[in-house]
Amino acid sequence: MSSCPFHSSADSASTAQGERIVHEEKAQLDFDGRMSYGDYLQLDALLNAQQPRSPDHNEMLFIVQHQTSELWMKLMLHELRAAVDNIASDQLPDAFKKLARVSRVMEQLVHAWDVLATMTPPEYSAIRPYLAQSSGFQSWQYRCIEFAMGNKNAAMLQPHAHRSDLSATVQAAYEAPSLYDECLRLLARRGLAVPASHTERDWRLPYAADPGVEQAWLTVYRDPTHHWDLYQLGEELTDLEDAFRLWRFRHLTTVERVIGFKRGTGGTGGVSYLRKMLDTVLFPEIWSLRTEL
Repeated sequence: MSSCPFHSSADSASTAQGERIVHEEKAQLDFDGRMSYGDYLQLDALLNAQQPRSPDHNEMLFIVQHQTSELWMKLMLHELRAAVDNIASDQLPDAFKKLARVSRVMEQLVHAWDVLATMTPPEYSAIRPYLAQSSGFQSWQYRCIEFAMGNKNAAMLQPHAHRSDLSATVQAAYEAPSLYDECLRLLARRGLAVPASHTERDWRLPYAADPGVEQAWLTVYRDPTHHWDLYQLGEELTDLEDAFRLWRFRHLTTVERVIGFKRGTGGTGGVSYLRKMLDTVLFPEIWSLRTEL
């Protein structure tokens, strides 16, 4: 059979083009002596950090789920701390960007439960004995996030007391003004009548809702054009707590799906403890004001 001259010409052109691309990109294919993608991300350390203790196939899922969650929480803390500093120094546009990013990170953490929920009760039971007393309850990053969001509880310092370096970090978060505390101080600087009991107080104490604070936020929400940046701040807080509530709910349903009502490995009541956490309101007046509008 005779060959088709058109196809031969097209094939030759395609081959020549491919060779030109390889030639032009050759410099980018040789990383000898230069920093590579893996070097920059320290992938050798990162991808060798998964060390299953059980012989069960499904433990890899459990480890990766929690390690990636800790990475996202590291970013959350990075953004939350900077947002609090921005609000304290009246740099609201910068704070808005960071708070929006934290809310998007929370969405990633919510969807991560969908992956862990593919682990069935027998699969988890096969690896549970190898976890010993380790538990997400002991996550110091999560505890710092809770404290930064205003959920202060002195008892939650104890799980980190065995590590002096981490304990100091958690203690600092416990003693610092929360995100909401700094927002209320901002409202007061803007001339809104926030009670002094909520702008200068012992930051270690749990936040208590106050009618005066609700009235200050109502002033903002009843005239959003005049108080536009404060109004936007209120909605950023709403988005953030909304995402946080979804995360807590998915945590609860995933735990109940996988272990039922067994106690948690860290000693908590498991599902019963997580259900109590669903009732925690971080920014109460941001929600209660909506009934009054």
